[in-house]
Amino acid sequence: MFKNRKVSEMIKKKSFVKEETKEVQDPENKDNKEVEEPAEQSPGGETPETAPEGDIVTGDEQKTESTDKVSTPDNSYEEKLAEMQDRYLRLSAEFDNYRKRTLREKMELTKYASESILMKLLPFMDDFERALNNSANAKDCNAVKEGIDLIHTKFVDFLKQNGVTEVEALNCAFNFDLHDAVGKVQVEDENMKGKIVDVVLKGYFLQDKVIRHSKVIVGE
Repeated sequence: MFKNRKVSEMIKKKSFVKEETKEVQDPENKDNKEVEEPAEQSPGGETPETAPEGDIVTGDEQKTESTDKVSTPDNSYEEKLAEMQDRYLRLSAEFDNYRKRTLREKMELTKYASESILMKLLPFMDDFERALNNSANAKDCNAVKEGIDLIHTKFVDFLKQNGVTEVEALNCAFNFDLHDAVGKVQVEDENMKGKIVDVVLKGYFLQDKVIRHSKVIVGE
């Protein structure tokens, strides 16, 4: 009987030790569970909706994508092309008019270039006509000669005023640039050999240009 009591006490001790060990190894569920933090709420009290996995697309980006996809008709290039064509046609017409006007002016200038010089020569024609009319009834030949000399002097002055001067030839050395030899004659004076002894037709300068060579006879 004593043994039975002792065995029962040992069993009780073992069960008590097991319960303490269980309490140490298995704490209460409320202590063992992780405390779940409350989800963040929006200022209005509503929780924000989570976007699906991937990049977040905002409203502005969606509008931009939709605008790029929609192609609007653009006629700016056609308008510029039409404007350039119109400008080209206008410039071409203006240039053609300018070319025709310039050509007409050149033709008129060439046709009437001598008008001014001829107007200045007309008074000499009047002088010669008067001289001829008076010479028919004139009894004094010296008066007619003096009149012709005056006309000649007046005409020479007119030529000088317009840059026309006579080429010196008589008794000058022959020069191929100024004179044309139309003949040669034998001369007794040694100093006259190679020089001009007679002028058949006078030559003239216009400024520094020879407009007519003198026709001369050279001594040899």
